[in-house]
Amino acid sequence: MAAFKPLVFSGVQPTGNLHLGNYLGAITKFVALQDSHECIYCVVDMHAITVPQDPQALTAQIREVTAAFLAAGIDPRKHIVFNQSQVHEHAELAWVFNCVARIGWLNRMTQFKEKAGKDRENASVGLYAYPTLMAADILVYRATHVPVGEDQKQHLELARDIAQKFNNDYAESIASNGFGEGFFPLPEPLIQGPATRVMSLRDGSKKMSKSDPSDYSRINLSDDADAVAQKVRKAKTDPEPLPSEEAGLEKRPEAQNLVGIFAALADRSRADVLREFGGAQFSSFKAALVDLAVTKLGPIGSEMKRLAADPGYIDSVLADGAERASAIARPNMDAVKDILGFVRRRG
Repeated sequence: MAAFKPLVFSGVQPTGNLHLGNYLGAITKFVALQDSHECIYCVVDMHAITVPQDPQALTAQIREVTAAFLAAGIDPRKHIVFNQSQVHEHAELAWVFNCVARIGWLNRMTQFKEKAGKDRENASVGLYAYPTLMAADILVYRATHVPVGEDQKQHLELARDIAQKFNNDYAESIASNGFGEGFFPLPEPLIQGPATRVMSLRDGSKKMSKSDPSDYSRINLSDDADAVAQKVRKAKTDPEPLPSEEAGLEKRPEAQNLVGIFAALADRSRADVLREFGGAQFSSFKAALVDLAVTKLGPIGSEMKRLAADPGYIDSVLADGAERASAIARPNMDAVKDILGFVRRRG
C-alpha cells in the first residue's frame, strides 16, 4: 500500500441544540487534534436530509454547528471548516461507492436498523446508503484518520472495506495511472482516551439529548452563564454524600454523571475528583461544578451568540473552507474518474 500524508477528517450533523454531550464527546477532541494534525472539519448537511428537515431550521443549524466549532477554539485559517453540500465531489464519489459497496454489507449496518425502526420500507434510500456517503466524505480527501465514537465504528469499518475493494477491483488501472499499489488509504480510527458519556441532568440512566422535552435535562452550548449555573444546581442527585472511590458510584447514575462531567471539564480523572470531594455533600460539590462549568462553557455560549449575530461571517468561513476543501477533493475525484475509465473534460 502506498504511503499517504496524515490527514484527519470528521463530520458533525447540523441537528441543532448542540449540548454538553456533543462538546465533551466530540468538539473538545477536534480542538485538541488541530495542534498535532492537519484537519478537515465538515458540517454534514447532506447526511442531515436523510430524514425530513425544515429548510429554514437547517440553514440555522448549519451556522450553529459552525459557530460552535469556532467558539470552542477551532481555527478556520489553519484548518478547513466547511459544509458538505458546497463540495460536490462528496456526492460524486458516493455514487461510485454505491457501485462498489455490496448490499450485504449495508444490510449489516445496525444504525440503519435503529433509525428506520419497524417501518423500514418507508425509510429513505439516503438513510440506507448513509454509510457509503460517509465513506466518500472521508476518502474524497484520502484522509488517513477519523475520530469516531462507538456508534460510528461500524461505518468506518465499511469505509475501509470499500477502499480496499476499490483498490483491489481497479488495481491494474490504479497502477497504470501512476498511483502504485492502492489509490485510497484504509482510514484508521483515532481514539483519544476514554469517551466521555454525558447523561441527562434529570435522569442519569439516559443520554443527554436535544430531543428531551425538558431543557433542564441538558446544558446547551448556547446557554449563558446564568443558565448553566441554574441547570447544574437543579441537576438530579441522591441524598448520600459523594464516595471516596469510583466503586462507590455504582448504582448511583446521577452521581456518576456529575462526577464524570466535572472530571471531563477539568481534564482530570474521576478518581482524582473523588479524592478531592469524597465525603462531601452534593451542595458543596455542585457549587464547585457550577464554577467550573461557567468558567469553561460561559465564554463558548457568549461567543456563539456573538457569531450568530453575524451570519455573513459564518458563511464566509464556510465558503473559504469549501474552496480549500474542493482544491483537495477535485483532483482526487478526477483521478478516480481516470481510474474508472470515464472520459472527462481537461483543463
